[in-house]
Amino acid sequence: MRFWLINELLLWLVVANGTPLLLGLLLGAHGNAPLDGGRQWSDRRPLFGPSKTLRGVAAAIIASSLVAPLVNHSYITGAVFGCLAMLGDLLSSFIKRRMGFMTSCSRPLLDQLPETVLPLVLLQPALGATATEIAVAVAAFTVIDLLASRLISPNQPTCK
Repeated sequence: MRFWLINELLLWLVVANGTPLLLGLLLGAHGNAPLDGGRQWSDRRPLFGPSKTLRGVAAAIIASSLVAPLVNHSYITGAVFGCLAMLGDLLSSFIKRRMGFMTSCSRPLLDQLPETVLPLVLLQPALGATATEIAVAVAAFTVIDLLASRLISPNQPTCK
């Protein structure tokens, strides 16, 4: 097992998924228009909710692109990585809205797996990671994300 590769994947995941949150803390409400434009699905619930913004998606893609050369990949691979991470994040939000969970509530595993598994599995040939290395990176990111969520937002509601 190549721990240096796992660390690179973990760095990339943290950057892709953490940049929108960091930008939200830095910029607050400035430029945070909801990606879904407030539209609702046929169940009359938001598609993704107000916390999924164009600003956040764009920031994740740009940051992932900029980190790519640091982990020996092209800017294009970085952009695809960021797109896939955000697609996974949007998928989990879409599922949570369909289940009736409120925006920004915490749902362990549903909040971490799509945004990590999608980029790592779909880009596996380019990344050159084994299934074990991907599983370790996903598990490590999940633990880091759960701990960071508790530290940054100790009063974040759990989905019920």
